Amino acid sequence: MARWLPRSTDLTRFCQKLNRVKTLEDDMMETSFNRCLSTIDLTLLGIGGMVGSGLYVLTGTVAKEIAGPAVIVSFIIAGFASLLAALCYAEFGARVPKTGSAYMFTYVSVGEIWAFLIGWNVLLEYMIGGAAVARAWSGYLDSIFNHKIKNFTETHVGAWQVPFLARYPDFLAAAILLVATAFISFGAKVSSWLNHVFSAISMGIILFILIMGFVLAQPKNWSTQEGGFAPYGLSGIMAGTATCFYAFVGFDVIAASSEEARNPQRAVPRAIAFSLGLATGAYILVSVVLTLMVPWHTLDPDSALADAFYRRGYAWAGFLVAAGSICAMNTVLLSNLFSLPRIVYAMAEDGLFFQVFSRVHPRTQVPVVGIVVFGLLMALLALIFDLEALVQFLSIGTLLAYTFVAASIIVLRFQQQKGDVPAPVPSGQPNPEPHEGPSGGELKEYESFSDKLQLVDRDKSKEQREPGQLKAAFEPYLEFLSDFYPGEVVTVAVVTLMVSAICLCSILVFGNTHLHLPTWSYSLLLVLFSLGFLLSLLLIWAHEQQHSTQTFQIPLVPLSPALSIILNIYLMLKLSYMTWLRFAVWLLLGLLVYFGYGIWHSKENLREPRPQRVSARYVVFPGGSLEESVQAVQPSSQPATGLPDTDTDDCKR
Repeated sequence: MARWLPRSTDLTRFCQKLNRVKTLEDDMMETSFNRCLSTIDLTLLGIGGMVGSGLYVLTGTVAKEIAGPAVIVSFIIAGFASLLAALCYAEFGARVPKTGSAYMFTYVSVGEIWAFLIGWNVLLEYMIGGAAVARAWSGYLDSIFNHKIKNFTETHVGAWQVPFLARYPDFLAAAILLVATAFISFGAKVSSWLNHVFSAISMGIILFILIMGFVLAQPKNWSTQEGGFAPYGLSGIMAGTATCFYAFVGFDVIAASSEEARNPQRAVPRAIAFSLGLATGAYILVSVVLTLMVPWHTLDPDSALADAFYRRGYAWAGFLVAAGSICAMNTVLLSNLFSLPRIVYAMAEDGLFFQVFSRVHPRTQVPVVGIVVFGLLMALLALIFDLEALVQFLSIGTLLAYTFVAASIIVLRFQQQKGDVPAPVPSGQPNPEPHEGPSGGELKEYESFSDKLQLVDRDKSKEQREPGQLKAAFEPYLEFLSDFYPGEVVTVAVVTLMVSAICLCSILVFGNTHLHLPTWSYSLLLVLFSLGFLLSLLLIWAHEQQHSTQTFQIPLVPLSPALSIILNIYLMLKLSYMTWLRFAVWLLLGLLVYFGYGIWHSKENLREPRPQRVSARYVVFPGGSLEESVQAVQPSSQPATGLPDTDTDDCKR
């Protein structure tokens, strides 16, 4: 029976395969894509991804049903929460200017299987998101023509009553996706130009809405006679924040486009900051004018802005609002179709996904196979599937990606930079103890000269500590941590922080409702998990981190990413159990793809060192001077075949 069980060495090697990180090229600016996008191009892509139909629909829905006029505060808090995640993307996008967004960021810092699962979920997120926007675009246009398109289709094609399928095939939604796919396949410059046109029209109409709205504003609509500014109180504001948070999920298109930016180190952080700031300002100002034009409790959730102008006697403005909504949805469509094939390309280029998707067209310099295939799949989803039950996938996939990117920032910031990592101690051997003197009575065994040189200079290195090492001020109190490999303690602390955050948020979300915990145990668990979260945070902070002036770095690390992590986990746990069930099924399908294809074709397999026999070992006797011994056996420029007889008093080969 025991012979069929895997050996511990095999299990260790398997776990190492799952958690291996991507090796970055020395020249990360080298690419098969066309680096043609400027800061303005990236900014407009980000605005197009964020300011979509939500501006015309979400503001009215949250104002009437959740928060009232205090939807303004909800958007402010949601904008700040999104800023935490956006800054993490900005640092990674500037530091690792490669396409792939959250997938790539997780791969270079956390591990391969986690990166694949993030990419797998983002893939579904973009597909469902694009198909849902296409159906919304079709429905909005159909409503302008009194649903003639829908009635014609049901009459001449027929209606279905099948679970998970739409009531009727939406040919218009599929057609707009196919047209958008054709434009995206012409290259990044054509896509950017088309996005410029729709974004300019959309922003012009938003400006018109703001000017007309402030002219028609009536401050009495915020008075107590109409229910006041915050009729649902603080709970309504926070519930509105959770809904408004999803209005800002489109900025990751900028990070996905970093491999096509001319100067990603500067353009990516600036574009993310500009686009998020403009989008937040647009949502806040539109919420202000909307709730000042008409009483919040009389808003039409489906078409709040158009209905508000109609009720104030400006029916013609409703057509402008409809045009702005359609243009905004076009930019979201372009954003989804632009990002999705590039993430698939990054996964295929690393060998984790099917190699056919890594092909780049020699003339347009875009992954044309991925664009066409996933454009067709997106059109098929929009044509026949009922997407309302699947839309919450957008939330869980985005929040999971945000969580891993924030954790990756902490891990990468406390890792040593490439080329600075000291040679690791061979497995199975204890770490060499530098303070053990001649009376130690033990033989120290080292694999190479670099190990001995590192040991000799260890006291000197304490003066200039590397990232991941314990700060000098904390060494007298945490001396037992100074012997760990740089970055090891931080990695364990990040895992502990995430586990504490999951437990803390679970108690907050389910403690009183599903678990029915008594007050004393509810409070005790909150205190315990809060302490675990804070202690993990302090332990990370007690270590040195990288400080670079060459690229953008998010401030207040590890506090800023930690706040992003706990917020994202809280919002994920607020989703319905059916969303989690569908998410688990999709994860299982992803694991089948990874273990059936990705793990075997990963390019990191080619970089793994082959097992080699150790040709020489060096033993240092405690009685000798270690530094003198190392200098004596230091090889010359010519290969040595043995040690001189004069060195046998101190060293043996």
